Amino acid sequence: MKKIPTLFALIFMTAWAMAQTLSQPPSGDNQKSKVIQWIGPVEVSIAYSSPDVHAPNGDDRKGHIWGEVVHYGYMDQGFGPAKEAPWRAGANENTIITFSNDVKIEGKNLKAGSYGLFLGVAKEGPSTWIFSKNTSSWGSYFYDKKEDALRVDAQGKDAEYTENLTYGFDDRKSNSAIAFLQWENKKFPFKIEVPNVNELYFSLMRDELRSSAGFDARNFSAAAQFAAANKIDLEEALIWSDKALDPNLGGSENFNALSTKSTVLHAMNRDTEADAIMDKAIKVPDATVQAIHQYARGLLASGKKEKALEVFLYNAKIHPEEKFTPNVGLARGYTAIGDKKSAIKYWELAIKNLPENQKANIAFYQSELAKLKS
Repeated sequence: MKKIPTLFALIFMTAWAMAQTLSQPPSGDNQKSKVIQWIGPVEVSIAYSSPDVHAPNGDDRKGHIWGEVVHYGYMDQGFGPAKEAPWRAGANENTIITFSNDVKIEGKNLKAGSYGLFLGVAKEGPSTWIFSKNTSSWGSYFYDKKEDALRVDAQGKDAEYTENLTYGFDDRKSNSAIAFLQWENKKFPFKIEVPNVNELYFSLMRDELRSSAGFDARNFSAAAQFAAANKIDLEEALIWSDKALDPNLGGSENFNALSTKSTVLHAMNRDTEADAIMDKAIKVPDATVQAIHQYARGLLASGKKEKALEVFLYNAKIHPEEKFTPNVGLARGYTAIGDKKSAIKYWELAIKNLPENQKANIAFYQSELAKLKS
């Protein structure tokens, strides 16, 4: 008979343990939220519980959030071991911010990973964002300064009214974004930067070229162009540009592949080799009027006026059926070397043969002609 109470106790304890796993409404009706932002290839997420300005019982707490609902500074909250606890920067469990790669926060380095996010709110002057290695606690009752991974200052700002505590991202750029917390009439931002964003893209490309993407010559060409444009590991980029020419990968000595190798060589300051490859590229069958024209425009932009005119003349010679683009090229080329008479001649020919898709730009072409005539 003595075994019966023990059995009941075991059943009760088992049922109680199971009950802890049931899905329940969040404490205080503070709904869980999550916001995700990509900065280049880097994923940043913030998971938090979102309190309202109006309390669950309907009380209007406007004007009583900062300094009351949210305490200023660091305090003993009367529970847990933390005697100098910041605000939990949300409600309920820790607010957790996660970075897929290393980043900079307000100019300071922070390793990839997940962090508990706390805020030391200042009544005046800058507040302090705290990135803690503790991600598993409830609120800041168990906050320990020894677990800080990083602290940065942040100036609170006045903001439009926000009923629900909200995290978001402003000023989003290719290598940075401004994360912020906004609630009631205040906003607390901090800047996230990915200073090596192009190197990260390069590493991703390198890995992808080892998979199925590496069986397509066009992918090697695109990766080589990216590396050349950003001056990253140009020796490897040169290898990739050669693979873009490999028939086993579907490549060939086409205009795009040859111009890619030339671009890489230019980035390596091997200009003589690069120019020789482009002399070959403009003579391959798929070198279009527009492709040759744009190459010559690039030569003009780099100050190689005589070489540009040579290419414009070649374009006109092999495409006598084209009456517009080659003439525009010759007009630009002769303008660059100071031969106004020839430049006027070819602008007039280009305008006379203006195609339908260029009629919206006629005022520009006429202005170029007028400048020469004046």
